[in-house]
This record gives sequence, structure tokens and C-alpha cells, in this order.
Amino acid sequence: MLKTRLTELLGIKHPIIQAGMGPFSNNNLCVAAANAGALGLLSTSGLFDKEGQPWIYNAFVESGEASMDDDMAQVLEKVLKRTYRLTKEKGGVFGINVMVSAEVLDKSQILIDTAIRVREENPGMKDHFKVIFTSAGDPVPWRDKIKSAGFTWLHVVPSVKGALRCKKAGVDCIVASGHEGGFHIAWEPLHSMVLLPAVIDAIADPSFPVVGAGGFCDGKTLAAAIAMGAAGVQMGTRFLATEESDFHPLWKEQVVSTEDRGTLVARGVVGPARWLKTPSSVIHLQNTVVKSPGVFTGIPDDWSTVPPELIEYEREGIKAVCTGDRKKAMMAGGECAQRVKDLPKVQDLIDRIMKEATEIIRNMHQNLA
Repeated sequence: MLKTRLTELLGIKHPIIQAGMGPFSNNNLCVAAANAGALGLLSTSGLFDKEGQPWIYNAFVESGEASMDDDMAQVLEKVLKRTYRLTKEKGGVFGINVMVSAEVLDKSQILIDTAIRVREENPGMKDHFKVIFTSAGDPVPWRDKIKSAGFTWLHVVPSVKGALRCKKAGVDCIVASGHEGGFHIAWEPLHSMVLLPAVIDAIADPSFPVVGAGGFCDGKTLAAAIAMGAAGVQMGTRFLATEESDFHPLWKEQVVSTEDRGTLVARGVVGPARWLKTPSSVIHLQNTVVKSPGVFTGIPDDWSTVPPELIEYEREGIKAVCTGDRKKAMMAGGECAQRVKDLPKVQDLIDRIMKEATEIIRNMHQNLA
């Protein structure tokens, strides 16, 4: 067992966070990860667009014991109650991942207010539903609401500047996300080997937990993160390819079959995104070069400046995954997909990762002359 500042902060067994991976439903995956001793995170951003992307909304409803007649607050409430019911016996710890970017602030407000209300109305949840994890926006405006509600607050950043903003906001734990990650990534291609130690050095507080994300998928990479001073790692793509994962079998199969240099970066609704390399994603990359070059030059654009057909192509690609249309499907995934070769149960995966990491750390001296 590896005890770190992350395990102590959250009361989890292992220093691993299962990424939220929005906008896709991961209600079952979160339960499995929490019960296996990691922090399980529920995705929420798929609840933003019931009319525009019903295939995503429906996935939340089906696995969350909700109804298509429910609004997003009602769906989230039912998902939270279900997750609590399925994790309390094993002592699982979970949270919600909420985008707080400017484009969706009204929806973020509803989700966070709902989470606070549901936990207050169900006091037993407080030992399990411990975390609000925010992303894709400024954390400072959320300080009073989240901290006063008694949640442990995590925020993900792609830069040292963002990490220092988190420290100012009073965030409890920072997740430094490198460019290797899947789906939404930063405008600047800063990778984990540089970003993670840079954030740790900038925070300059050995008692403050910093977690690495982007490229982490096994015991080797967990041990590397701890060697750099991190308190743990967040994994998305690796958890996607598990038995309990809610993702479509087509998506899981694509992760496992991905080989060397099997990902690419193209447009992803709110900015750059990393996709698994398929005929559809290669076309999307070619269109991005012409229609949204800021993805590659580091000059942000938004929905008002990107040709709508580019975003529509991506939406259709995601819809194709959900409906099992292999020819049109576009599937996000991190660079570590090329190292994922199986579809284990979540418990077996975490046990394997922890065994490998512990052995590496214990025997690291053997690598020295």
C-alpha cells in the first residue's frame, strides 16, 4: 500500500483518480473505481445538451436510474443517490467533475448547487461523496460556494499560471494535466514530464498535494509521478478500457487496438482534443488544419469563430460511436492508448498497478550503479 498526501486528503486506499471523461456517462465506472479504492469521478457535462445530443443524455439516464423526462438537476440527483447506495458498503469515495468554463457557467451553477443540496439532504453521503472536481475555467469565483459546503475541492490545470491561480482560490488539490491526455487538452503542447515537476516546484509546499494527469496508465507511470514529487495520478484512457466502463464496446476495442503513434490532435468543441487515429479522425484533422488553425498555433478560438460544419462533424463522429457506426466513429483517447492491451476488471487493474508501482519504488536502488 502506498500512502500519500492524496490518500490522506481523500481517505482513499490508493493514490489514483479515475478521470471524469466528460461529456460521456461513466456512472458504472465511477462506482467500480470507488469500490476498488481509487477516487471515482462522475461525469456531468453530458447533461448540458439534452436536445442536441440525446444519445449522450440517454446514457446518463439509463445507467443512473433516471428518466428522459428529468432535467439535468433531477438526473444528477438520482445519479448521486445511486452512486452513494452502491459505494457505501465498501467505503468508496466519489465526486463530480464539473466544467466551469465561461460558455457553460449557468449550467455549472445548477450542477454544483444540486450537488450541495443533495449532500446536505442526505448526511450519510458526506463520508463518501467528498469531492467537487472543477475544470476548464477559473476556480477563484467558486471558492466560497464549494469551500463553505465542506467539499474537498480539486481543480485541473494545464500550466504553472493556472496552478498558482488554484492556490489563490484555496483549492485543496491540483491536478496538472499534460498534453498526452485524451480528448480536451490545452492550447499549448506542454507535456507531463515538464508540467508536473514545474507545478510542484511552483507550489513549493511539500504538504500540498499535486496530482499528475496525461500519459499515466500503469505502475511504472505512477511510480514516476511519485518520484517527481506528485501525490498520485489521474487516469482516463486506461479506465475507459475496462469491463465496467460505460463506454461503447467499439470505443474500448479501439483503445486496445491502438498502436505506436496511434493518436492525433484536432478540434474538439471547446478547443484542441486528442483523438484515436481512425479514418474519420484523420479527415477531422485535415479539416482542422484549414478551418481552425489556432488549435496548432496556440491562438484560441471559440464557437463564434469556428465554422459550424467542423463542430458538427465531430458531433456526428461521437454520435456514431454511441450508435455503433464504426465507419463514421470518432473516439477520443490519450497517448497511453498504445500501451493499453487488455480489458480487465477495475479492481484487477488497480491491484496490478499498485503491485507494480510498489515493487518499482521498493527496488529503485537496483537501477543505480
